[in-house]
Amino acid sequence: MNELTYIPLTAIDCLTPALLIDRNAPLDVLHANATARVLAVTQMMETFSSREVQDADAIDLKQLATTAMILLRDGCDLLNVLGWRLQPK
Repeated sequence: MNELTYIPLTAIDCLTPALLIDRNAPLDVLHANATARVLAVTQMMETFSSREVQDADAIDLKQLATTAMILLRDGCDLLNVLGWRLQPK
């Protein structure tokens, strides 16, 4: 595997990454994947914000925060690659 072609997602820190981004993927594919992750977090937060949080369990809050963090970090990683690709050469 060419290290210049594939970069690991950064949400989960590990020595051997299992999920990679293909830097040469079509721009629309990179955008679609980033959008899907950001939209999922947006919808989750919209649902969460319409609920009463005083009864929320600390474990549930931690799990929601972790899920949001992973999805947003993946989205940011994809947007970074998209940004690199859009830079003039």
